[in-house]
Amino acid sequence: MMDPIIIAEGLGKKYKLGARSARNASLRDAIAGAASRLTRAVLRRAPIRSNPSGVAHSTASADSISKTDFWALRNVSFDIAPGDVVGIIGRNGAGKSTLLKILSRITRPTEGRARVRGSLASLLEVGTGFHGDLTGRENIFLNGSILGMSRRDIVARFDEIVAFADVAAFLDTPVKRYSSGMYVRLAFAVAAHLEPDILVIDEVLAVGDAEFQKKSLGKMREVGQDGRTVIFVSHNMNAIEQLCRSAILLDHGGIVRQGDDVRGIINQYLWNHNSELAVSEWTNNAKQLSNPWFTPTRFWIGDRDGSPSEMPLANNDDMWVHIEGTAEQLDDALTVGYALFDELGALMFWSYQTDRGQADRPMLRAGHNHLCAPIPRRLLNEGDYRVELIGSLHFREWLFEPAVSAPAIHLRIKGGLSDSPFWMIKRPGLLAPVIKWESA
Repeated sequence: MMDPIIIAEGLGKKYKLGARSARNASLRDAIAGAASRLTRAVLRRAPIRSNPSGVAHSTASADSISKTDFWALRNVSFDIAPGDVVGIIGRNGAGKSTLLKILSRITRPTEGRARVRGSLASLLEVGTGFHGDLTGRENIFLNGSILGMSRRDIVARFDEIVAFADVAAFLDTPVKRYSSGMYVRLAFAVAAHLEPDILVIDEVLAVGDAEFQKKSLGKMREVGQDGRTVIFVSHNMNAIEQLCRSAILLDHGGIVRQGDDVRGIINQYLWNHNSELAVSEWTNNAKQLSNPWFTPTRFWIGDRDGSPSEMPLANNDDMWVHIEGTAEQLDDALTVGYALFDELGALMFWSYQTDRGQADRPMLRAGHNHLCAPIPRRLLNEGDYRVELIGSLHFREWLFEPAVSAPAIHLRIKGGLSDSPFWMIKRPGLLAPVIKWESA
């Protein structure tokens, strides 16, 4: 049996909320800190004075602000074998990105240690590993050199990298002028084609378009088949299941489960009965997801009149998704709706209040809003589904993004599939529509 290529032993990472690390501070941070200290020194000698409006300003030192310890990771241990393809999953804030930064030597652990054998290339966020003032061509050679490759080896793969990234026309342009999509395409192409022993990829691939994501997933599959090690973080459970031979589930900075039962780990992540995903109603008690355009207050599955439904439901039952929330600023680009995912996280469809023409859709108004929309009858097969509240300013920004930051509720379908005696049980396939046939 081969020795592990990565060994994590009791990893922990602690941050002080409200504090900036002096170790990672830039020159700009140092100058700003010196100015801040000078200002505080002056204020300590000055009495409280009123401004012209008559409102007194406190001269309390910023040093008096309490700082709280926050453990992003705690007691994380695992081994990764050479050639393994590992998926790391968990909700936002679980510690995934912190773990990758430690493995990539971007940050040091507070406790424990991580041992990595061989060269490692990481793509953790837009801009990782590139110098903005250098051209695309120069950054390819710079990254190759960092990975320990000779100039001859980089030249041998250069054309393949450029073709994969589709940036030939901008090769001699400083990458700071690239769009985020171009940046990621080139960064991924470099990381994947320069043959590191370990390839670390975060959710950054979501920046690319659908065609590039498909191409990138194919390349990662190829890298894994070549015997190199891949660590992949994604909210796309289909991609995790297709690519990965093992998985690690993180929650609140610790490992919940790990092993080669990838589907079982995914199901535990999606359908943990102790999580909010196991309920069919969500309320914004903690006042999260607040924004000026639409702040949701309640999200549930019920009948047409709004009475909450009990699970499971038959697929021919009356199923309506209800969304309540308040709008402070009105915007013609505001879209609110729901997305429906299957038990493995594959998107089935989504629907917004803007699906129909302007004369045939509800108009959002300032203040309280209650929107509702049906889930079509006799469409879904038996099984578990995740319904997420989604909202955006169309083509501008997500307010709550599906599979990333959107509140989720649980829908379970059992029965009601057909009146036909041939199809009274779960049917093959993802959907189970009842279609009327005719003789031609």
